[in-house]
Amino acid sequence: MTSYNLPKRLLAELIGTALLVATVVGSGIMATQLTRDVGLQLLGNTLPTGAILFVLITLLSPISGAHFNPAVSLVFTLKKELSFPECFAYTLFQIAGGIIGTIIAHGMFDLSLIALSTKIRTGHALWFAEAVATFGLVMTILLGVRHAQQAIPALVAFYITAAYWFTASTSFANPAVTIARSLTNSFSGIAPENVIGFITAQMVGALVAFFVVGLLSPTRSTESEV
Repeated sequence: MTSYNLPKRLLAELIGTALLVATVVGSGIMATQLTRDVGLQLLGNTLPTGAILFVLITLLSPISGAHFNPAVSLVFTLKKELSFPECFAYTLFQIAGGIIGTIIAHGMFDLSLIALSTKIRTGHALWFAEAVATFGLVMTILLGVRHAQQAIPALVAFYITAAYWFTASTSFANPAVTIARSLTNSFSGIAPENVIGFITAQMVGALVAFFVVGLLSPTRSTESEV
């Protein structure tokens, strides 16, 4: 089995998160340029996000695990598959990658490279939606690792595609992506003052998923069982 050292894993996390955010932000900008229909704008933002997740996870998972998400890295740290220093490094590179992704998207559309969002996303309903979105994402990943390793790219891509539409928050479900999206005053933006509420809800959802999946662990069979 091929192994990769920490610098290579961190580079994979940086590149993956950057391309993910560039897709989220860029497709949102493109969608608003092509149509004024908000439903079509959301669809135009959803499909590219699901598609790029499939690609990035397929290609980069063998290198770094393809977390692209501090909440996911924290859960794998609790599973003792990452050390806490590694988790901290993953988180820093994911956040940096997300910011780079926003800058890339803005550059491609000839916008100011950084533009703080003015889009208000706050309130108990949206916080609950983010907790639900992140719970579902982490549960999908953990159970996918256990039962359907090869299907994880598709599972995550399909889950996020669905969660864009069934959650009131459109499923950010990722602290690094949330921070990056506060730096774009476009369709996918979130006002900087709303970031903490979203990230708190995301981390709660991730921890609940970790606990629930633990409850779903298989029961050890005994020699006396037939």
